[in-house]
Amino acid sequence: MGSRMAGKVAIVTGSTRGIGRATAIRMAAEGARVVVTGRSEDDGRAVEREIGDAGGEAVYVQTDLAREADVIAMVRMAIDRYGSLTTLVNNAAPTELMGPGRSDRRVTELTDEAMDAIMLVALKAVVWCCRHAIPEMASGGSGSIVNISSAASILGTPGLDAYTMAKGALNTLTRSMAVEYAADGIRSNCIVSGMVLTSPGAWKMMDDPVIGGATRAMHLTRLGMPDDIANAALFLASDEAAFITGAIIPVDGGVTCRMPVPDISAARIHLE
Repeated sequence: MGSRMAGKVAIVTGSTRGIGRATAIRMAAEGARVVVTGRSEDDGRAVEREIGDAGGEAVYVQTDLAREADVIAMVRMAIDRYGSLTTLVNNAAPTELMGPGRSDRRVTELTDEAMDAIMLVALKAVVWCCRHAIPEMASGGSGSIVNISSAASILGTPGLDAYTMAKGALNTLTRSMAVEYAADGIRSNCIVSGMVLTSPGAWKMMDDPVIGGATRAMHLTRLGMPDDIANAALFLASDEAAFITGAIIPVDGGVTCRMPVPDISAARIHLE
């Protein structure tokens, strides 16, 4: 067990699988007491047991982020079980509504029902989590909020207009909260994630010769794994990042740093 998060109490939303699961396990391994959340009780209890078996401390609370009452109960669990709340990782996203054949679409084809469902979990639920977590952090004198965004918040992405809208808003909300709650000792930062292989569906898309090849070509390093984002979230939540707030940090394999133009270095053209 490490000590980078010793004394911290962390809520990680959507932590029954993928990036959230990796983040919960990583923070617990560094000494945080973790509230694991998600809709699947079987998966949540499995994460809770895995953390406990490794010598960490965690509790699972079944949470549907589409219900503010569940968000309140989630925060209450942290206070009742561990006595405080220092860390909130807003990771959950409505991934089941995105991707080929699913609900997200370009604006002209996007239904109100699909847009509302995506925005509810991807953005409004973040507001609910912060609404109820921040007062608890403030009462303890400090806190850290880590929001998990996406390269889609910066680069236009075909067929994902509702998701890109929600993640773009999350970036700006991060900065606004950093300003609003600095006096309470609360930091707010955001990770812009690249393609992370979090599910069988993600691996299946990478097996597609068109989608997989194009996605790999976008990255300067490699495709991401959940631990890549978990490591960054751990740093931002820890006291090592005490001088960082309001930052939008790409953890994306270089996706957002390269202009989508051809390599002109070998061109045999005289422009004079």
